[in-house]
Amino acid sequence: MGKKAVLIGALDTKGEEFRFVKNTIEACGHATLIIDTGVIGDPLFQPDVPADEVAAAGGSSLEELRRGNDRGTAVAVMTRGAAKIAAELEREGVIGGAFGMGGTAGTTVASAALQALPIGIPKLLVSTVASGNTRPYVGVKDIMMMYSVVDIAGINKLSRRILSNAAYALAGMIRETGKEEEAVDDRTTLGITMFGVTTPCATRVREALEKKGYDLLVFHATGTGGMAMEELIKAGYIKGVADITTTELADELVGGIFSAGPNRLEAAGQSGIPQVVSIGALDMVNFGPPETVPDKFKDRVFYQHNPTTTLMRTTVDENRVLGRILAGKLNESAAPTVVVFPKGGVSLLDVTAKPFEGIEERQALYEEIRQHLKADIPLIEMEQDINDPAVADMISDQLLKLLEHSKEG
Repeated sequence: MGKKAVLIGALDTKGEEFRFVKNTIEACGHATLIIDTGVIGDPLFQPDVPADEVAAAGGSSLEELRRGNDRGTAVAVMTRGAAKIAAELEREGVIGGAFGMGGTAGTTVASAALQALPIGIPKLLVSTVASGNTRPYVGVKDIMMMYSVVDIAGINKLSRRILSNAAYALAGMIRETGKEEEAVDDRTTLGITMFGVTTPCATRVREALEKKGYDLLVFHATGTGGMAMEELIKAGYIKGVADITTTELADELVGGIFSAGPNRLEAAGQSGIPQVVSIGALDMVNFGPPETVPDKFKDRVFYQHNPTTTLMRTTVDENRVLGRILAGKLNESAAPTVVVFPKGGVSLLDVTAKPFEGIEERQALYEEIRQHLKADIPLIEMEQDINDPAVADMISDQLLKLLEHSKEG
């Protein structure tokens, strides 16, 4: 028997539904392992990992949670416990795929367990909140969320179909040990950041590096993209970075929707891997539809990228701050680092006669980077804009040199 499908959820309130999914997956030929996260009552059927073990892993006990009768505390404890147990099972090589389902509480607990698993292990979450903001539940992991449409409350004509689809989907993703072994790929993996407005540059860099035998992962710089890349750097998966599109720094500074958090642009430096950094799309801050843009920005320069994405031009003052932020982060780096500054424009919109053309803004950004960047970090100035082939070639050439030097070292 191969690895198991691990099911995570409350068997006191969702026992019937979990038993249905369990039986469906087992009918497909996969063994299951059930983790019970229920606190209120007894499980409908016997789990492999009982709720008291989950509570203990979360730093409490089932008796204490029941005695306290506080839902928030119980959810927090079971969330920690489920994540800890899932990570331990993964280290033991047990998990072939993982499944969770529930409302807001069940989704919170199960998603923490799924996020504790490495990228690549199949993860599926059936949830009543899957049609809303799923970022807190998905994070930077490859979690599939399926909207339950109706509440998860019994097996009926509709829920039977939805849960069957979910169970079959997970079963189809799980590979039995010894079957369809992946071809060995010993290429060095590199990361690239890209936006629509830096696509020509990122594409040319990717193609150049692929021709040299490298495996390229391209991350869309939408907040979660930058976070995912940095997570994979910390995990040792990525060995070098062409950080072309650092736009997430602007969203973090100004309050846009594509922030990657305060630690963006730090993982490569902390991990000591080669990085070539540029200033792609620092001309913009991202918002949703026009009506979602805060009133305080009403007098700014905007560009409607599409019906759901409104771009706002960064100011001279914001670019000064961004230059200091970028330089400061790179100054802390323990990695071989090069900065490439395209003085002709930082995106497809920041060039002559385009909506975000900003000579003063670029100059402010450049001056702050030049003034604050450590002298031992090369700052390569180019007259072209970021999407000019010469800039892409400079980025790929510089990264290749850093990678070769790190091999020799």
